[in-house]
Amino acid sequence: MTSHIERLVQQLDGDAGVAYDARAELIWIGADAIPAIIDGLPSLGGFGQLTAIEVFQEVTDPRCGPALIGLLNSDNPTVREWAAVALASLEIDGAVEPLRRAYRACLERATPPDWTEPDGIRWALTELGARSPVVPPLTARLRATAADDAPGWPSAHSTEIVNDLADHAQVILYSQFWRVVDAGRTYGISGTGLDWELDWTAPWEHLVDEARTWSLLEASEAPVGDDIFVAPTWIDHTDLYPER
Repeated sequence: MTSHIERLVQQLDGDAGVAYDARAELIWIGADAIPAIIDGLPSLGGFGQLTAIEVFQEVTDPRCGPALIGLLNSDNPTVREWAAVALASLEIDGAVEPLRRAYRACLERATPPDWTEPDGIRWALTELGARSPVVPPLTARLRATAADDAPGWPSAHSTEIVNDLADHAQVILYSQFWRVVDAGRTYGISGTGLDWELDWTAPWEHLVDEARTWSLLEASEAPVGDDIFVAPTWIDHTDLYPER
């Protein structure tokens, strides 16, 4: 059985079909497969490691924690991002400090804060209780008007939310728009097509103003309806300049 599991682990680096089948079988084997996956991680390429992370998340075995922490030092930014998300999803003990180091490393590499890796690490830190997003009072009240399972704020309040966040010195990175259909199902819908880039070397106040301008323009052109919700993502000054 051990040799069979080891072969499956190596197949995680195969073409999509082979890797998918190996992933499914490893998930079916469950906890018994975890030690072999951990041992085989260093020999896998980026695709194989990403697939292994998916197995870890499905099996939910805490023994994968140290391996996931190790992947935060990968040369592959997507592997680092997925490892961070998995650490939070699995609530791995001892993950907070490695995640903080990984986030500082992102900033030292000058990775833009709106890219997926720092976004994923911030999400992980928030989920683990190590980061508290700034939620201004008006934004909090407007969120409370939506159902608990709503994917954001009612889109009719987009302009109010943008101004409230900017008035409290928050930089809006981007917004996602969702439509809720029957049975509570949601799907993403296209927004305005606007795509802006911020100069992260600029002073914080300038970033706040620029993000407000672009976000207000987006809000003015965004779809609106009782079934449409907006989910903005924003950061605080402390996310760009974290304490060491």
